[in-house]
Amino acid sequence: MELFQTEEAQFKLDGLILVIEGTGKTLSEDQQVLQALGIISYDDESATYHMRAFNDSRSLETELKLLSDTQGLAWGFTMGDIQTKSVLRINEKGEWTELHEIVIGFQLSKKLMEMTVRLIEPM
Repeated sequence: MELFQTEEAQFKLDGLILVIEGTGKTLSEDQQVLQALGIISYDDESATYHMRAFNDSRSLETELKLLSDTQGLAWGFTMGDIQTKSVLRINEKGEWTELHEIVIGFQLSKKLMEMTVRLIEPM
């Protein structure tokens, strides 16, 4: 399925947290099929980043890892037999790219979703 997705990212509380809200609509029918909210924070005591994410009446909390090139984040979660891995990067064009992979049971990893977010200047 191809979507037109918007992502709004804002620092809150003087940069203490990052809030990311995404909405996806089908290209063919302009029907909303995805609405998600993520809250990213840093824990000084454990020196780790955490994300609390919500979508489709579900929520999860997971640890985020900064990539060694400092141009991205990696995270994932396990729920029963399902494991996911996600990577967010800022590419050389300044675009925000995400690749999400899923493993179910003993199957090989499959691409779940891939997206590129480009800045659109307000009119």
